[in-house]
Amino acid sequence: MSEKIKRKNTHLIGMDLNQLEDFSEEFGQSRFRGRQLFNYIYRQKTDSFKNMNTLPSVFRNTLLEKYNLHPLSYIKKTGTNSESTQKYLFQLKTGEKIESVLMYDGKRVTLCVSTQVGCAVDCKFCATAKMGFIKNLTSGEIVDQYLAISNSIDEYITNIVFMGMGEPFLNYKEVIHAANLFNHKDGINIGAQRITISTVGIISKIKQYSEEGHKYKLAISLNGNNQKQRVDIMPISKTHTISDLIKSVWYYYKKTKRLATLEYVLMENINDSIADANKLITLIGDLPCKVNVIPYNEIEGPFKRPSEKKIKEFVDQINNGNFIVTVRWSKGTDINSGCGQLAVLES
Repeated sequence: MSEKIKRKNTHLIGMDLNQLEDFSEEFGQSRFRGRQLFNYIYRQKTDSFKNMNTLPSVFRNTLLEKYNLHPLSYIKKTGTNSESTQKYLFQLKTGEKIESVLMYDGKRVTLCVSTQVGCAVDCKFCATAKMGFIKNLTSGEIVDQYLAISNSIDEYITNIVFMGMGEPFLNYKEVIHAANLFNHKDGINIGAQRITISTVGIISKIKQYSEEGHKYKLAISLNGNNQKQRVDIMPISKTHTISDLIKSVWYYYKKTKRLATLEYVLMENINDSIADANKLITLIGDLPCKVNVIPYNEIEGPFKRPSEKKIKEFVDQINNGNFIVTVRWSKGTDINSGCGQLAVLES
């Protein structure tokens, strides 16, 4: 038996179908047992090896003795079942904590998952940045956010957004693996167009993502309309310039023929003037894309949300551009679960 399989405290959540088939063979079981495990974990969302009744008892007892199913431990939920948004706090086996957000909007039930503990890109308006970067999550730790929450509610989660704590494209391999597990037709089976991966604009990864032909939606946090403005609020722009970022979105469109969504967090006296709107129109030009305006969700710090009048004026102006415009009013700001508000700062 390989050293990898012998290792104690291995978590099965995060393994894909082929890995579970290989895992089963390591114990002298047929690959069919791996398919059963995949079905139990991802389709049936079985939360204990004890309940995997069709597995041979010897195999099941070995799993109970030597392996963990879940890599996360649930700590608490903020927000009641009657509210449109709930925030969940989890702890990793190594002690760090992460947050996930569940949002209800009619028949749409969206789960916002975290991909890192903290974040390295230091966007000045984001609460997660205050944590600094601590570690990447494994694909199992990403997917277990869904499994734990899904088993605690009566509704079916219809959409997944990789927009929680962390920069997904700085944990690229694990994020793509998690997205594939969410999407697998014999497992969780969430449609590719109901899965959105967000990035601040890691250009090399946008190109890789384009070349690999993933069908998940791509969202890019633009938040500025010129290089200096974007550097001031998103220091990563020093190395991933706004002009190169726009070129990478063009590359994505030409490779995939899909529209990326450019997220634009609207902040008072930072990027919310009519002049800013006109610069944004010029920057995007005839790039086929969507622009999603997000009125800023306030945290402690100098940034503020513009007045509703300023928001309307800005949106009305950019509607003159050659792109689709939407406005996203974040849910759950009263419990600090809106866009840019996630952070675990206590020990």
